Amino acid sequence: MTGVTDRLLLSFIEHADIGHLALILWAGGASALVLLAMRQAAETARRTDRFMQDFLHELSRFNRRHEEDPS
Repeated sequence: MTGVTDRLLLSFIEHADIGHLALILWAGGASALVLLAMRQAAETARRTDRFMQDFLHELSRFNRRHEEDPS
């Protein structure tokens, strides 16, 4: 993999496309950050769902335990 990376960098440097290299690196970094943020958001949603399911389960148990017979 290093050989491919070295060849790409050498090609950019030989053709003086440093601006393009910077743009590609910026786009790659920005994409990686978006991917990380999306993974974090998905994990937060899963944790929130588990919390809500546990909360509703416990609330249901509480209500069953403390129901009063109207008769």
